[in-house]
Amino acid sequence: MIKHRITPNVSILGLTTFAFFLSFVVWFNMAPFIHVIQEKFQLTSDEVGALLIMNVALTIPARVLIGVLVDRYGPRKVYSSLLIVMSVPCIAFALATTYWQLLISRMFLGIIGAGFVIGIRMISEWFPEKRMGIAEGIYGGWGNFGSAAAAMSLPVLALLLGGEEGWRYAIGITGLLVLIYGIVFYFKASDTPHSKSLPGEVKRKGGLEVTSYKDLIGLIAIMLPMYGILGVFLWKLYSMAILTSEAAIAGCLILLILFISSSFRTIQYNRPALEQGIPKEEQYSFKQVVILAFAYFVTFGSELAVVSMLPLFFSDTFNLGLAEAGIIAGSFAFTNLVARPFGGYLSDRFGRKLILTIMLFGLSIGYFLLSQVSGTWPLALAITVTMLCSFFVQGGEGAVFAMVPLIKKKVTGQIAGLVGAYGNVGATTFLTVYSMVQPGQFFLVISITGAVCTAGMILLVEPKQRAVREGKVSRVPSNTNVSR
Repeated sequence: MIKHRITPNVSILGLTTFAFFLSFVVWFNMAPFIHVIQEKFQLTSDEVGALLIMNVALTIPARVLIGVLVDRYGPRKVYSSLLIVMSVPCIAFALATTYWQLLISRMFLGIIGAGFVIGIRMISEWFPEKRMGIAEGIYGGWGNFGSAAAAMSLPVLALLLGGEEGWRYAIGITGLLVLIYGIVFYFKASDTPHSKSLPGEVKRKGGLEVTSYKDLIGLIAIMLPMYGILGVFLWKLYSMAILTSEAAIAGCLILLILFISSSFRTIQYNRPALEQGIPKEEQYSFKQVVILAFAYFVTFGSELAVVSMLPLFFSDTFNLGLAEAGIIAGSFAFTNLVARPFGGYLSDRFGRKLILTIMLFGLSIGYFLLSQVSGTWPLALAITVTMLCSFFVQGGEGAVFAMVPLIKKKVTGQIAGLVGAYGNVGATTFLTVYSMVQPGQFFLVISITGAVCTAGMILLVEPKQRAVREGKVSRVPSNTNVSR
């Protein structure tokens, strides 16, 4: 009988994917109980909306910050710390007795959504480039499924625990799970095949490194929308009467100061190297990062926006019950299990630029078809179009992060944080559009955005093999037990 041994890189993929899966379980553990919480605390619709906003508000800056920490301290320490620390606001949310306790704990809990960035860096250390896409796709696709798992399992767990407080126990248990797994991850995972920690020379002590003055201007410019979106959050909280006008203005002034301060630090960090001149072998084009950020803006951003409105869209369009419409709409997220890894696999096999271009073009066509859906369509055809669109959306996500780790290795965490943050920027942008237009127009806006991103792919350069760039045969020594 032949025994199959799990190789170290597959083991790391499993450990990291499960960490990301638990992150999404905790991040979306409120969703199944939102109506119960609303009744328990006698919340208005605006107060519920504020909770939903707070659940994603800090994810945008957190992904950028976590990217910096990952490149400096390594994914093992950062991921284990994130899981352990985030157990605190999770349990605090479960124990909350006032609305403000719910709001503040939910705001801090949104930081756990930044866990995605950490695994991107870790997996890039363990897998060769020819398998990078499929590995990152499995990590992203199966990790994202944590939100669906929370929706399916937590209500059952609350029911089994019984009573009006069952939701508290279910949410509290997810906090204990991430606390325990954070400790397990620290002792079981390794940053690289060589040691527990990243080599000292790749630890960063500053901001994202760019290699030309033009790229420096581009970096500052691409940071501005992230602060702008946080300003939109403040405006929404003001419009919901959660914040006073004075508090909203003060918040916007703080965001402006933070942007100026961040821009100044970025300039100060990069100036010495730019003045001295950066060796050609260390240079990379920041244009690549910008293109991938906007590709993730339209792929992951549209996914987050669409899964928020799709149940109501099917319910209103086809006169379905909310439960039935929710199950049908769930097909959009369920595709993640296959589409995102498949997008990564195709990128490895047929070229990263080609596959991402095809996925973005398919996304544009898919959303255009969704914009034409009406009550006169056969329901089966509408579901088919939805799943087809979803395949290109999530396949595109896999194709984006098949390329991100190949741009510049030692700052992969920061690049992944920036690109990942733009997914949340996209979600907020599209949801803001949705609040102002009809569903058909909403889908059409995403379709046009996808078409623009598809055209922009002309400017993207296919990443060269790192072995060619660095003059090496392989970045993993042959005496390690890492499967190729």
